[in-house]
Amino acid sequence: MKKFLLVAVGVAALAGSACSKAPECTAEMATKKAQDMTTALQEAITKDPSKAADLTAKVQAVTTKYQGATTLDEACKAYDELTATIKG
Repeated sequence: MKKFLLVAVGVAALAGSACSKAPECTAEMATKKAQDMTTALQEAITKDPSKAADLTAKVQAVTTKYQGATTLDEACKAYDELTATIKG
């Protein structure tokens, strides 16, 4: 569980470092998406702890993909993809 939260915190850093002059995704939207992703992750782990390792690998793969995100739009895409992966 701690590992999942660390990954979620790492992804949350995407929104903190992302900036753009006219983003389609606002900081508030990115924050909401981060919260939704974290909630989905916690629910998935609680529902089926045996999937923890698989989810960790998937979340890390998406996190790595968006690690260099520099805009809020990219951060929002990362959150959307993570949430879909977790719920998938």
